[in-house]
Formats: sequence, structure tokens, C-alpha cells
Amino acid sequence: MINRRHIRVKVMQSVYAIQQSHNDDLIKEEKFLKFSILKMFDLYVLNFLLIIEVQKLAAKKIALSKKKILATKEDLQPNTKFLNNRLINTVKESISVESYATINNLNNWELDDEYVKIIFDELQKSTLYSRYLDTVEDSFKVDKSFVIDFFKEIIAPNEKLADYYEDKMISWVDDIPFVNTWVLRTLSKCKNGKTFMLGSLYKDKDDEDFVSDLFKKTVLKSDKYEQDIIDKTPNWELDRIADVDMILIKMAITEFVNFPSIPVRVTINEYIELAKGYSTTKSSYFINGVLDKISKEFQKDKRIVKIGRGLL
Repeated sequence: MINRRHIRVKVMQSVYAIQQSHNDDLIKEEKFLKFSILKMFDLYVLNFLLIIEVQKLAAKKIALSKKKILATKEDLQPNTKFLNNRLINTVKESISVESYATINNLNNWELDDEYVKIIFDELQKSTLYSRYLDTVEDSFKVDKSFVIDFFKEIIAPNEKLADYYEDKMISWVDDIPFVNTWVLRTLSKCKNGKTFMLGSLYKDKDDEDFVSDLFKKTVLKSDKYEQDIIDKTPNWELDRIADVDMILIKMAITEFVNFPSIPVRVTINEYIELAKGYSTTKSSYFINGVLDKISKEFQKDKRIVKIGRGLL
């Protein structure tokens, strides 16, 4: 499921987009924000479908080898450990996966099957694959370990696959690392004999509401928060503050004021981390200093009121 940090990333991108385009259609931009988050689930499911399709390709190749005129003993009696992999077959039999793929028309690997071949070729050449086929132990534990390593070592780092995903949807550029972690977490939770179920997009309704509330309240109070920032940075010209830094600080102020259950220190730490990944080298120090000043003044003036776990 999407976590709060990645929600903040998606909101940051949408605030930046509406700012750069000078578009005041808040409803339209909010719809696109929610759409881009929803499409992350497509990317999540496509990875499971890819694993299934690689196994299907392996089955086709084995079937063709048996039909050779001069078939070898290995052709006639192939190692079917990969075809019998319990975890992959559990995913393949999942109504959850099949239903989502059908409803959302996820037929990518039928239309672009060259990527299935690319992954299968890389798998065949790997020591991971040969070790797995030679493993004497036949258990769900061994099958699961192999699938996790297959995804981690071959699918996730594949640059051609990453380029393909990015071409399909530009917002997936930043989503790929998060979704890869999500896939691995889902695979790790699988148990022998249990039906495979896809994860949920959101943890709960609070997280879903957090998307819209953070985005709308940041945009609507942008000018007000900008003045708060200027007041706390008297030695800085406005145009010297990076656009992303300004957006991150405004989002943090939005959290200070509008989300009483989120502790101030948690908010500051989250935006420091986002600055490290999305802004300049020194941005995290700048943002930390500005937010520290603003939070102390807001608390003194009772503009920040925390309740519950927000008090921690």
C-alpha cells in the first residue's frame, strides 16, 4: 500500500505542476493526482503478471523442445521445477490478480511480449536460475525464496523494463522504486496453502483523505504560507529559494496547521528527507532551519494545536 511519504511525493509533484502551469483548475489537478496514485496499482499488478508470463514462456519453450525431431533426453525429460513453482502458481490462480487485470485491461505482456522474453533470457543465464533448478529440496519455502530473489535481482533492476514503464506513464518514474518494494513485501507475506491476495492501495480512509486535504490546503493557502516563509528568511531573496524547497515548506506548514494528529517533529523529518531526494544538496539544512523557526512561532501563537499522537 502507498505510505504517507510517497503520498507526500505525489502531492509535491502535483503542487509543482499546478504552479508551473499557472493553472487554477484545482479540481482537475486533484483528479489527476488521484489518477496517478490509482495507476500505481496497475504498475504493482503488472509486476505479478510479468512473473506469471515468464513462467508461461518457459512452459512453451519446454513444450516446443519435446517436439524436436532430434530431441535430446534433456528435451524429453526437462526440469519442470520452475513450472511447478508453488508461489507463482498461487499468484497465477489468484482471482484477485485475474479480476483486476481483466477489469483494467492489463494486457501489456500480450502486446509487448518482447519484455517477457528479455526477462526470461536474463533469468535463464543467471546462476540464480541454475541453482534453483538443481536444488534438491522441493518446498514452498524454496519456491518463495527463489521468486523473491528473481524479482529482486532480475526484474526490479532491469533498465529496459524500467524504460518501458516510464514510456507508458511518466509519473511511474518516481513510483517504480516504491512499487518494487511493495511487490517484495507482498511476496514475503505469502504463506503455503493460502490464497494470494493483492494488497490495498491505501492503508485506510485517513490516508486516502490525506491526499486531497494536503494538496488542496497547500494550494489554497499558498500565498499566505509564502509570506510566513518570507518573514522567517529575511536574508533571502524570494527567487533564491528553490521552487521545490518552497513547495516542501508550504506542505509542511499545511501539516503543522491542519493535521493535529501528526507530530511536528515527524512532519519536519519527512520534508527533510524529501528535500534530500528531490531538491538541492543544501536544501535539507535550509528547510530544517526554516521549519524549526516557523513551528516554534506557530506553537507559541497557538496556530499549531496537536492532539492524540500528534502531541508526541
